[in-house]
Amino acid sequence: MDELTGVEVIDNPERRRFEARKGRKVLGWASYEQTSELIVFTHTRVDRRWEGLGLGGRLVRETLDYVRSQGMHVLSTCPFVTDWINRHPDYQDLVYRPETRAS
Repeated sequence: MDELTGVEVIDNPERRRFEARKGRKVLGWASYEQTSELIVFTHTRVDRRWEGLGLGGRLVRETLDYVRSQGMHVLSTCPFVTDWINRHPDYQDLVYRPETRAS
């Protein structure tokens, strides 16, 4: 049986993080700051007992799918999120790129 069965990813805006939960137990999270059009991911953590099972990747993927559904962009200062996006080109369109001004 898949150990991640029953795990859901939810937004916990009060704590400013997306959480991977199994029942009431928080297995990992991705912390963020948010503006009206941008989410800045600052830190991702997965409980040591759940490392190596794909939970971190699932957490990032489902979080980015939510960001896409909201029409927002992502800026990551979290190495895990940055590396995950770099390995998944189909999420590159979410990366915030500041407009450059012509001089």
